[in-house]
Amino acid sequence: MLRPYWTTACRTCALKAKCTTGPERRITCWELEAVLEKVEHRLDQDPNKMTLRRQTAEHPFGTIKDWMGATHFLMRGRHKVATEMALNLLKRVIAILGRRPLQQAIQM
Repeated sequence: MLRPYWTTACRTCALKAKCTTGPERRITCWELEAVLEKVEHRLDQDPNKMTLRRQTAEHPFGTIKDWMGATHFLMRGRHKVATEMALNLLKRVIAILGRRPLQQAIQM
């Protein structure tokens, strides 16, 4: 959800010429903008976190995408795509753990 903001104080502002050509400045912000600002602040504190994330979180998704043929989903619709993704994740779990531990976990 995007929220628009504007003010009429621009008419008397000394910086108006550098900011906007309209009668007022209009700004659109995402309703969760504060979340993005928190993340940006944390990354400013420790820039190596993004490197660590790339190594741990993005590798499995890259592997899954490669298994899928590095292409878009074959199905259309949220529920069908979710099913297709779940099957690919199941395939990945079997590749990591093996078939027997997965069968034992399902039987419990």
